Amino acid sequence: NMEKVNAELFVMTYGAIVIQLIKDIGDIDKVNSKLESMGYNIGTRLIDEFLSKAQIKKCKNFQETAELIARVGFKMFLGIEGQIKTWEDDTKFYLDLMNNPLNDFVELPPQFKGKLHYSNILCGIIRGALEMIQLRVECTYTKSILNGDDCDQIKVSLEEVLEDVFADDDD
Repeated sequence: NMEKVNAELFVMTYGAIVIQLIKDIGDIDKVNSKLESMGYNIGTRLIDEFLSKAQIKKCKNFQETAELIARVGFKMFLGIEGQIKTWEDDTKFYLDLMNNPLNDFVELPPQFKGKLHYSNILCGIIRGALEMIQLRVECTYTKSILNGDDCDQIKVSLEEVLEDVFADDDD
């Protein structure tokens, strides 16, 4: 299956990308930002494929959107299902990933534990994809198995529902 090969290729090359960023940039906070930025660019493009393949109808609210990300989006592109166990009001949720494939074959050196958000690209992908469907969110990596936590966890906070702005053709 070509899609499985693509996911595996991404997972296998991702570690090399992170190592190269650390060598090139040096500052771990800037590496985390760069990974998120790379993910954002991927997410802005990935949403089109997701919407065409998933053939879903418009979500009624942010909770439905969150469930689609966790159950369908992660399954489609990484072969795993996320779980949403915690909500804070109706605008913040915590997405738990029990088997993040980006962590496969990875062990963080002690100097990076608690500092490097190794899978921060996922935060950017979520942010970029949701922004393309008019939802501005903030995503933060809150837990990582690589740091000794029980799962990987991403906090997603809805910041703003964006309005469609159309250019006036009369200008």
